Amino acid sequence: MPSQPREAKILISLVVSMTAGAALLMALSNNQSISAGAFSLASYSSLGSISSVIETRQATIADRWNKIEVFYSNTKGGDLAQIASLTGLTSPEDLNFHFLICNSLGALDGQIQSTEKWLNQWSAIPGKAWYGGRKTIRICVVGEGQRTPVSDYQISRTQELIDSLARKFHVERGNISCPAGW
Repeated sequence: MPSQPREAKILISLVVSMTAGAALLMALSNNQSISAGAFSLASYSSLGSISSVIETRQATIADRWNKIEVFYSNTKGGDLAQIASLTGLTSPEDLNFHFLICNSLGALDGQIQSTEKWLNQWSAIPGKAWYGGRKTIRICVVGEGQRTPVSDYQISRTQELIDSLARKFHVERGNISCPAGW
């Protein structure tokens, strides 16, 4: 029984040192709580499931899509409405992509928003900034490429979305394109 007080002292010192370490890490980071860490399960689970994000109003068919393209919004932040406004559009319904992967400036970091084009299974329209095909799923990631790096949440959620879409629509890896340095 003489080892019980020693075990209690060790346990208390471990708890105190772990608490002090966590407090120090929080003080050195920009996060305000432990649950706001890089890959906190609490934060991540609040973003919703990928399967709910890829639901549509129209029936989907397996050969409807055969390519996936990921590109940057070239903005520092925003959600669908803000991105539409920043690009000179009158409505988010006019956006020329299917999904938006948000950062923490405008929406939750890693939040995926579906556009009207996706919900109605409409193709993106080729234009001066994009020359893709009618079977390409376009995913816009909020950020400015090399000038503003994307967050860990954005990367992991984009990869989950790509994997889910590729499985559902049988898109081959060679038909998935991402920005340079992704």
